[in-house]
Amino acid sequence: MPKQSAGVLLHRESATGVELLIAHMGGPLWERKDEHAWTIPKGEPEEGEELLDAARREFSEELGLAVPDVHLVQIGAVRQSSGKVVTVWAGRADLDVSTIVPGTFTMEWPPRSGRTAQFLEVDRAQWFSPQEARDKLVKGQVVFVDRLLELLGA
Repeated sequence: MPKQSAGVLLHRESATGVELLIAHMGGPLWERKDEHAWTIPKGEPEEGEELLDAARREFSEELGLAVPDVHLVQIGAVRQSSGKVVTVWAGRADLDVSTIVPGTFTMEWPPRSGRTAQFLEVDRAQWFSPQEARDKLVKGQVVFVDRLLELLGA
């Protein structure tokens, strides 16, 4: 069975139209990248955990904020080039990104040094128009922008 990941894609209406909340990946591998270096807040489920529960938990772990109490609609699953299957739910909510408190992860850095360091899971989150989100998201997640817009009839 392939690895799985589950996430939550929030959207809101602004004066200029639909905006999507995505996060810039943290850690040294992504710090100098912007285009295709953003992600929908997501992560892997724990043993026996339902995917929607994992999506909510991972959103909270990555952004340090709970998923707002809104109706979430599954907008599908996509197999990434790595083979991992990512399932995403969307919900309409306005979240203040200045209040995020990202979680951290530990990894060996620099590679093969034997030293470990802690890094932010995401180093920032921001609201983007659908076109901006397409340019920012890792390529395997762009399809979720289109699915959300189709759901919204936009």
